[in-house]
Amino acid sequence: MIVEQYFEDYVLDSERRSFGRTITETDFVVHAGHTGDFFPHHMDAAWCSTQEFGQRIAHGTLVFSLGIGLTATAINPHAMSYGYDRLRFIRPVHIGDTILTITRIVDKRDHPKRTGHGVVVEAVDIRNQHDETVLACEHLYLVARRAPIAG
Repeated sequence: MIVEQYFEDYVLDSERRSFGRTITETDFVVHAGHTGDFFPHHMDAAWCSTQEFGQRIAHGTLVFSLGIGLTATAINPHAMSYGYDRLRFIRPVHIGDTILTITRIVDKRDHPKRTGHGVVVEAVDIRNQHDETVLACEHLYLVARRAPIAG
């Protein structure tokens, strides 16, 4: 789906909520293969059973990539991802947990050098099936303005 929004169209406090996605053992294995991160906290069920957390923990980067992917439902030809700030892994995610992502527009500001664009900041809240935040970050968008501001 294509959704055309210029900088001026973004509304502070507007929210989006994704569908859920259940994390599987296959997700762990594929992510480890892609990243080379075979750390025992993610891959060794026997060892994890002897630890305080008792079971394998999803890679933080797995939770991040899947949670962000859940928000990729529309293409805006006037915007692109500008990066992520303030990324925090709040709670562990395990095989069988279901995550969903809630985003909220929290800031809009001028770009310091590009008068034809602004920066839109979206708070990202990835939650588990118990409605607990497992990962939080800020997503920055570089968004075209309808007309450049005087610079």
